Amino acid sequence: MVRINDLDPGASPLDYYGWELRRLREAAELSQSQLGECIFCTGSLVGQIETAKKVPTRDFSERVDAALGTDGAFTRLLGLVLRSQLPHWFQAYAEMEAQASYISTYQCQLVHGLLQTEAYARALLTVDHERRADELVAARLERQRILVRENPPVLWVVLAEGVLHQEVGGRAVMGDQLRHLLDFRTHPWVQLQVIPFSVGQHTGMMGSFTLLRFDDDPDLFYSESYDMGHMTANSQVIKERSVGYARLQANALSPEDSAVLITRVMEERYGHQADPDERTVA
Repeated sequence: MVRINDLDPGASPLDYYGWELRRLREAAELSQSQLGECIFCTGSLVGQIETAKKVPTRDFSERVDAALGTDGAFTRLLGLVLRSQLPHWFQAYAEMEAQASYISTYQCQLVHGLLQTEAYARALLTVDHERRADELVAARLERQRILVRENPPVLWVVLAEGVLHQEVGGRAVMGDQLRHLLDFRTHPWVQLQVIPFSVGQHTGMMGSFTLLRFDDDPDLFYSESYDMGHMTANSQVIKERSVGYARLQANALSPEDSAVLITRVMEERYGHQADPDERTVA
């Protein structure tokens, strides 16, 4: 078992979180069990987080901040902790994604991570990372918080129609995921288009990619393979992929017609009924 004295608070955000939790709990003269009672969890869970054996959740962090009077310190630290749980090669992209003012992405296989439901994300991540699924799902949901912050980025997503038909997690999970996509119709900064099968060949068939635009920094192009990500600010790459993305948008259904297609697939393939207002989209 890891002893708290063995933790190096500089080793990782998770170690620092555990070290600080132990330090402030002891300063408040509370045992692990006593703190657990205050925040409605077990003392064992407190101990696991203090020794970096378990990743804290946002709910846990908010309760700790309230119990120890830390003015949101653990809640603010949580973002770094969860980001550190992402694959090492993905972390640099996640940091840039969080700073972008405009995100344009084409996805040919999966719903983009910023639009995934928890159940959809869990089904995907459990395939190769069953033991770490909880941490990875929490990290993915944490990424999505950029869409609800005070100044969110513009997010423009183009999906291949096959994404709607690729069943992930079962019929119920996919039905909920497609309904979740429809919910973004009311989000002022999210636009979603679908490229239907009928388009045939198009410029996105080489694979998924993302373009990030910033207020004061050069644009970035990002793509990934199974175990690595590629990010570049090369101006020629940015130019070519920006034109390619514009062509994808032109080939795709309008956001309104895309919603009609998503609704039809949701009902016919996954047995989910649309709400009345969802049926009126035209």
